Amino acid sequence: MNFDICIGTYGATFTFVNKCDYTVWPGILAGSGTPPLETTGFELPEQTSRSFQAPTGWSGRFWGRTGCKFNGTGPGSCSTADCGSGQVECNGAGASPPATLAEFTLGTGTQGSQDFYDVSLVDGYNVAMIVEASGGSGLCAATGCVTDLNRYCPDELKVSNGDACKSACEAFGKPEYCCSGPNNTPATCKPSAYAALFKMACPRAYSYAYDDLTSTFTCAGADYTITFCPSIPTSPTALVNATPTTTNGDRSRSSVTGAEQPRTMNGAPSPGTLRSGAGSGLIAGGSSDSHSALRYFYNIALSFIFFL
Repeated sequence: MNFDICIGTYGATFTFVNKCDYTVWPGILAGSGTPPLETTGFELPEQTSRSFQAPTGWSGRFWGRTGCKFNGTGPGSCSTADCGSGQVECNGAGASPPATLAEFTLGTGTQGSQDFYDVSLVDGYNVAMIVEASGGSGLCAATGCVTDLNRYCPDELKVSNGDACKSACEAFGKPEYCCSGPNNTPATCKPSAYAALFKMACPRAYSYAYDDLTSTFTCAGADYTITFCPSIPTSPTALVNATPTTTNGDRSRSSVTGAEQPRTMNGAPSPGTLRSGAGSGLIAGGSSDSHSALRYFYNIALSFIFFL
């Protein structure tokens, strides 16, 4: 057997796990120039899992749709993160914000090539998600958002009866929330109070424009598990103390997110940047102390934003 051919054929196995107390319908969108996986969308009942293989060099994103109704007698839809296809399969369509996104670019299979991955809240939030790597070498850190942001979403960002939380950019469309304009850079784009809330709650999630330094991770030769509604990690340091990769613009992710550009949302740049990782000690909304911290930080952030 030609070992190089095997390495070049399969880049990673993705396993989806649903620990929610309801059904989730994952959606899959392959990046430009990469082939679709075995499916573009499927039903994942609670406490079940399903795996797919992706080739080397594959890029794309995954998300979870909730509140879906597909009865086979006509077009269906989902209450959050719907892809608009009217079917369980998304057929090349992406998620309608708000949606928690897991984004990947797999390595080429050559020696030293790495996978890049993140969990993004730039398009808002609809379901808790964590990504864990196994069997790889390198940083290979867990990342994601285990906090239930829907419970603490400001009223002005809530959608679908509180089942999802918009980003401030999508909700208001203003430059101060979208980091838009020709003169906006990582140095000049400041965080909004809303973006800071997301970062406080989920310090390892990609929550701002230009957030690579705190929220993009790398691993070589790994398989990945994407879990919806995960329990609090056994080792909290997996999400708090992991050091993200430092990128210098050579990350080949333009097919999914746009290299060295602010993240986009419906064609508009994403919110401003905060590289300090504020609140990096808070990883989960499981305790009353964590919940109080979120509320306290949000109130402080709202006051602080008027002085920026």
